[in-house]
Amino acid sequence: MKRVSIKDIAQAVGVSTALVSYVLNNKEKEARVGQKIAEVIRLKAKELGYQPNQIAKSLKTGRSQTIGLIVADISNPFFANIARTIEDEAKKYNYTVIFGSSDEAADKSQNLINILLERQVDGFIIAPTEGSEEQIRSLQEQHIPFVLIDRYFPEISTNFVVTNNYQASYHAVKHLARSGRRKIAMIAYKSGLVHMKEREKGYLDALADSGMESGQGLVKEISYNFIQQEVGEVMGQLMKDHPDIDAFFFGSNALSMGGLRFLNRNNYRIPDDVSVVCFDESEAFDLFYAPLTFVNQPLLEMGKEAIRILAGQISDRAAALEQVFVDSALIVRTDK
Repeated sequence: MKRVSIKDIAQAVGVSTALVSYVLNNKEKEARVGQKIAEVIRLKAKELGYQPNQIAKSLKTGRSQTIGLIVADISNPFFANIARTIEDEAKKYNYTVIFGSSDEAADKSQNLINILLERQVDGFIIAPTEGSEEQIRSLQEQHIPFVLIDRYFPEISTNFVVTNNYQASYHAVKHLARSGRRKIAMIAYKSGLVHMKEREKGYLDALADSGMESGQGLVKEISYNFIQQEVGEVMGQLMKDHPDIDAFFFGSNALSMGGLRFLNRNNYRIPDDVSVVCFDESEAFDLFYAPLTFVNQPLLEMGKEAIRILAGQISDRAAALEQVFVDSALIVRTDK
């Protein structure tokens, strides 16, 4: 089937191809095209099934109007929700988003970057994996616009939008301390990335400021790829070694779900036997028998800021870097 061209529309309406081009590129005002003829052109384009040739358009403008988004795992509710926010915001700037999951693997992240560059994306929003510093530096050297989201590398000067992880973690653990909990453990990821380290630091400082013994031995780290297998084992050993543990702070929603399964299977009642605070929310919390307190990350604001910054960088490669820390809110659902 022959592809409908601007020339076909021009012939059908009886106007020049230049006039059709102005209208279909939303530049009729600049070209002083009358409103009525613009409406006729658009109706005829729709009637004929016209689809713009994005490849030809990108060659002409130097832009593909696409953005590459690389997250750890698109099936994780946190990343799924932030991806949806970014997709909706990008549409306002006339951008389409292409998604990919790195699975926290640097080699997969690099492969996704290569594929998206081949697709000629105009820029990236990336939740970087551990060990991907050289990938980020390479994007900088190639002058490719990008914004890091959720995580960043302190030693590399980049655009980023992140939660204030230290502050959020500190307030969460202080809440547990004020509620009378005296032996608070933390379940985290094994990661050298700054976001998890900041959450651990907030936990430790909150314990110290609450007059508790050091929680260093009560921080247990789980491998990202083995959450379900390791969470139960680690928590079981913790409870055996420290039977007086009366609260858990989970460093992510996925860790929270694994931890809650363990507590349920072993008949620990929340909050009577042990209190729980989760970093980030999960829809499953609404189905849980007990109200769960959690750190609510401002996904909408993070997505909006990331798109705003990236769109600015694409338009002006010399634009100043922006580093945005967004405050989270602790949603308290129980005082115990």
